[in-house]
Amino acid sequence: MKEDHAAVTKRKKNTIIYLIVLVIGVFFLTVFLWYQGFLIPNARFANEYPIKGVDVSAYQGEIVWDQLEKQDMRFAFIKATEGSAHVDRYFEMNWHEAKDTRLRIGAYHFFSFDSDGKTQGQHFINTVPADKDSLPPVIDVEFYGDKEKHPPDVKEVKKELDNMVRMLENHYGKRVIIYTTSKAYNFYIKNHFEDCDIWIRDVYGKPSLPDKRKWTFWQYTDRERLDGYEGEEKFIDVNVFKGDEEAFREYGR
Repeated sequence: MKEDHAAVTKRKKNTIIYLIVLVIGVFFLTVFLWYQGFLIPNARFANEYPIKGVDVSAYQGEIVWDQLEKQDMRFAFIKATEGSAHVDRYFEMNWHEAKDTRLRIGAYHFFSFDSDGKTQGQHFINTVPADKDSLPPVIDVEFYGDKEKHPPDVKEVKKELDNMVRMLENHYGKRVIIYTTSKAYNFYIKNHFEDCDIWIRDVYGKPSLPDKRKWTFWQYTDRERLDGYEGEEKFIDVNVFKGDEEAFREYGR
């Protein structure tokens, strides 16, 4: 017997509804797993690079550095300063305790669009020891507050940032690293600061810079869960170095 036309139509509708519900369910499950740090969407790309490391700040609280190191971490960038006056309250402790491990460490500064570049540079220099074996100094350039909606003047930002870069280069004798997001890169870094290495954030895919420039470090997730810290932030940023073992040993030295 032929199936009733109405029954066929109803079955097709039910199938479509089922598929829609299934797709929505998978989507929300994926978002939930990502939000909770159980799913890192671009991990397969990051795994192409064997040398991984973290970046930390006071949000991770007190860190057990040897425990962090044992989880295949090779380096750590530690927040030192922000603007012209702020010092991360855990910087000194983190710097000295991390140096007792085999991790290569470096310090980073959160750049303020509202502060003089030379003042920020001197603040970093007053806080972070010069160490020939440490990773190069990092300037974190990203939008904060309402700055993305109302971007500071490009020419003025480049001038102040350039002043800070030159100060750090001269003091530490190393190429400065600029950490940045894709939006901030397009505004302030693209086709400029060629003497700096780039540390790019992309937590969704494999990064590609619009001016075809090569990156040196890549922050591929801000939602990793590792052992060894119990701060107010349960997640930790993980990064990769674009290079082999020999390049990493020599980098910044």
